[in-house]
Amino acid sequence: MRILSILLFLGITFFSYSQELKSPNGDFKFVFELENGVPTYELFLGEQHIIKKSKLGFELKDQEALLENFEQLSVATATEDNSWEPVWGEQKSIRNHYNEMLVSLNQTTTNRKMNIRFRLFDDGLGFRYEFPSQDELTYFVIQEEKTQFAMAGDHTAFWIPGDYDTQEYDYTTSKLSEIPGLMQTAITPNASQSPLSVPGVQTALMLKTANGIYINLHEAALVEYPCMHLQLDANNYVFESHLTPDALGNKGYMQAPRNTPWRTVIASKNAGDILLSNITLNLNDPSKYTDTSWIKPVKYIGVWWEMITGKSSWAYTDIPSVKLGETDFTSLPPNGKHAANTKKVKEYIDFAATHGFEQVLVEGWNQGWEDWFGKSKDFVFDFLTPYPDFDVVALREYGKSKGVRLMMHHETSGSVRNYERFMDDAYQFMEDNNYNAVKSGYVGDIIPRGEHHYGQWMVNHYLYAVEKAAAHKVMVNAHEAVRPTGLSRTYPNLIGNESARGTEYEAFGGNKPDHTTILPFTRLVGGPMDYTPGIFEPDVSQYNPNNNSWVNTTIARQLALYVTMYSPLQMAADLPETYNKHLDAFQFIKDVALDWDKTLVLEAEPGDFITYARKEKGSNNWFVGRTNDEEARLSTINFNFLDKDKTYIATIYSDAKNAHYKKNPKAYNVEKFRVTHKSKLKQPCAPGGGYAISIIEATQKQDLKGLKRL
Repeated sequence: MRILSILLFLGITFFSYSQELKSPNGDFKFVFELENGVPTYELFLGEQHIIKKSKLGFELKDQEALLENFEQLSVATATEDNSWEPVWGEQKSIRNHYNEMLVSLNQTTTNRKMNIRFRLFDDGLGFRYEFPSQDELTYFVIQEEKTQFAMAGDHTAFWIPGDYDTQEYDYTTSKLSEIPGLMQTAITPNASQSPLSVPGVQTALMLKTANGIYINLHEAALVEYPCMHLQLDANNYVFESHLTPDALGNKGYMQAPRNTPWRTVIASKNAGDILLSNITLNLNDPSKYTDTSWIKPVKYIGVWWEMITGKSSWAYTDIPSVKLGETDFTSLPPNGKHAANTKKVKEYIDFAATHGFEQVLVEGWNQGWEDWFGKSKDFVFDFLTPYPDFDVVALREYGKSKGVRLMMHHETSGSVRNYERFMDDAYQFMEDNNYNAVKSGYVGDIIPRGEHHYGQWMVNHYLYAVEKAAAHKVMVNAHEAVRPTGLSRTYPNLIGNESARGTEYEAFGGNKPDHTTILPFTRLVGGPMDYTPGIFEPDVSQYNPNNNSWVNTTIARQLALYVTMYSPLQMAADLPETYNKHLDAFQFIKDVALDWDKTLVLEAEPGDFITYARKEKGSNNWFVGRTNDEEARLSTINFNFLDKDKTYIATIYSDAKNAHYKKNPKAYNVEKFRVTHKSKLKQPCAPGGGYAISIIEATQKQDLKGLKRL
């Protein structure tokens, strides 16, 4: 349903025009004002200021800025209310309900047109700039976008430093006024990083006001445009957009007609509403694919963690220099640590088949890993040629015999031109050898040199790779790429991303215990994360005596992450030999669903804890997960989300009484109970701990025999 009305105004410059818009439920009020030729906006939740009066516009290169001297030509309002079903997701159906205001502006000094489209939902605001076809403004270069987000106070922020090349930082929790002073310690080493020269943070940014309002700032539908950071005026609590530059320092190359990405403000008095918001997805276009039958959620294991920990290597041999097509690997001595060999991969395939996993990721299968990193090397991989100990055909056929596919790995080492050079052949190679999913990587500085991971050129590349993959019916899980902005709605084969500090950092010194209580409020607002959970051995030195890293978690919390860290692509990241020691706990990883009909947030506080309940798509089974920070806490939930006429068996995987993420991380309990919609649970959570619950409908009375009621 779409209702349209248009109000026309005479173009009289330098007077103030004020237009108001309310959300469908009336809770939010938005105000646009053209104040002496300067476009501004405000956002209220009830009587509370979410965004104080903030300016809008652009600085352009070698042209007059689009910041002032505007007249208002017209205002068009509309209402939209429909529902759509994602190919995969956290809800079976998503409602898209908003009131819209389209403001058409003309700059009197240049006669250039700029429109701003605002959409106000029941949980927040989205807006973007639109440049229509016009003689006065066709090709132009953005020097900086000047969108402001003026905060109403010194809010608490959950933030990572602004950086053009990485999001792989631990989160810092502080007041806005404290951010500049904490920036130096927040910027920790990374393989490729370019921190902002001014105080700034990355989106999605989570905030909490002193009076308990939760605010999230992000962007949606990032296409043909650089990634946005938020530059901070810490004295006045004002954020201003800061775009990622290219090698020349330019921020964006535009050709009208063209739209920018949406800028989003999600707000609520309830933290769980931030986690359940669909604004980011709703501001993206519907799927571009008519046939999506080949896109399916995947649970996988991988030849990966043993390399991450240093137990094994990606490289086949130990030489300082490789020239693809010239280096004869068959004549070189193997180093004895190469993990991606036929024998070992068959063992992983066997484990996957035994436990019902669909795919096995194998990293380090292709030639070139001996000198892949830090050399600024263009022709670093060909994505086609295996090492001598990796038999592509034999493993393809062995996997088929076991009902297991291999998952492809394409590490580019930042050499993007090289990847695009081989991309068609690489995807065809996947088709020919029964691969339908690829994990791509962009570790290191980008080639062409001077470009950044989050600049316009790379944003275009990431989407180019996804579209190319779709032509071969390949699903993409991109690591080190730009953080997602809901594009998985439009391109549902973009089934996963990393784009944040994931589990691998647990083997690089460890993540903070509160890390997974923040990520769903920040990074996951834009889309699912391939966090690679499931680590059961926290002492990394057990795999590599030279690595003293410690995984800051209990086993029970590792299980919870399969529910709290949403992804249709979930990895059981630890080694099969370790899972075989804890098969009772491993059962949850086998049972937990990947795709959902319904998602609820039972408890949530950013930086402290999150408890989700999710209903498996197409069944009556539910799964609950709770992730906890470094403090011992009591979780209190009820089961009123269950069907009233059904009885279920709840298997609770919890921290033991003496569990602790440092002192006793492997202490857990597995207990079964009979539950109904009247059941309640008070569950202690250890420091760095949590719990997971599978709630399976009881179809046979004998299955309930001997089970206590909860």
